[in-house]
Amino acid sequence: MELGHERLVSEEEAEEINREYPGEIPLREINLHRSRFPGMVRKKAFIFDGLGNFYNKEWDLAEGVGKEFCWYHVELPKANQKLFQYAQYLISVLCPPLKLQDILSLVSNGPFCALVDGALIFRVNSAGPPSSDFTFRIAARVTENSVITVSLGRVPRLGFSQMPETLLDEVPRLESPRSRGQQKEGPGTVIQDHVLEFFLINNHSEKADNPVSKSVSNLLVHIIDTHVDQLQDVVAKLEMELDSVEFELDIGGLDLKKKMLDDRKFPKMHLNLQRLLQVIAHGEQVFPRVKEKCASKHWFASEDTIALEELIGRLRRLRENVGFIANRVSAIQAGLDSWQAEQINRKLYYLSFLSIIFLPLSIITGVFGMNVGGVPWTEQRDPKLKYGFRNVMFVCLALLLLVLLCFIFPFLYSRIAEWRRTTLKRSWSLNRKSFLNRTLRDSSEQRRGYLRI
Repeated sequence: MELGHERLVSEEEAEEINREYPGEIPLREINLHRSRFPGMVRKKAFIFDGLGNFYNKEWDLAEGVGKEFCWYHVELPKANQKLFQYAQYLISVLCPPLKLQDILSLVSNGPFCALVDGALIFRVNSAGPPSSDFTFRIAARVTENSVITVSLGRVPRLGFSQMPETLLDEVPRLESPRSRGQQKEGPGTVIQDHVLEFFLINNHSEKADNPVSKSVSNLLVHIIDTHVDQLQDVVAKLEMELDSVEFELDIGGLDLKKKMLDDRKFPKMHLNLQRLLQVIAHGEQVFPRVKEKCASKHWFASEDTIALEELIGRLRRLRENVGFIANRVSAIQAGLDSWQAEQINRKLYYLSFLSIIFLPLSIITGVFGMNVGGVPWTEQRDPKLKYGFRNVMFVCLALLLLVLLCFIFPFLYSRIAEWRRTTLKRSWSLNRKSFLNRTLRDSSEQRRGYLRI
């Protein structure tokens, strides 16, 4: 395939291209697309020759010819913005030739899959704050010779590139504690702890299973595969974070548990898991419909249909895994709640113990410290009768009996109601037996005589 002349680009664009697509990628042509919102939307355009090669191309939203097909990718900013702002961004870079109906189908929230003007449009856009790590949006418009994709933020492994030598190609070795900080020559490369943890979270290689697409169906499977990989990375990160939290809880003390309760760490984690389950549920609704609609297309290969079925199975297993993580989070939260309730009960026990000590003292001081002078029915004005204190004690005793009767009355009422129910049930059973006996007696007498017509 003949290549066009390369165009001079700015230093920022060159650094961006080298960062996203390192290696020697042949360039057809890179034209700057004038946008109403410069710097807000990142876009990439590629053309594939159908033989395993791809090239950068201008942003003209044109379709390929013959075996060639084009891919146009728009990356929306991961910031707290409203949907109509994202719609304005897409209108500025995709219109024309796309219509308003296509833009709304790509940018709206929720699952969607349908044929619009002969093009297959699907989206898996979850609701939520765009800046959250648990908000995912991927949408695509697929035709026979072109694919337009829209994503929220960067999707790992979405682009194709000739990867240079990385740490994954090196022979690793461990660094001994004695030689830390000293350069020691030896076979292999020392892998730091944070680097190893990063590779464990992103449990897939940038090179593995990422060949250059040779058809539109290959590219569509690749886009869905990277979306599932991104969800799997988030789930792996959550599992490692939950393991570390459980370890800290096992060795931590009261301060750590109080801090986790005050920060509401596990309710927030449970909310994030519910958002993740919503994204997976959207994928389970959309991707089978994509497979069904693409199966009837002549340009969609049968092996790619099988690959789509495997990706749908991965989503189902991922949903089960997220459900297990949610159960673990709920169990840890229940343990913390029971611990907090135990602490509160212990403090209440101490308070009740103190009240047991001071309650008799308060009763004695209250009784013998009463001033009954001037109280009616105490006869304190008559010096011959000195029974005012006794009369007040009788009144207090009557009030105490009244309060006890109020507390005992619900128990008495329930016992009386239960006794009435048992009595009525017994009488009903006796009446039923007598009725059955009379019915049997009458039927036997009728059998002996003539039948009444």
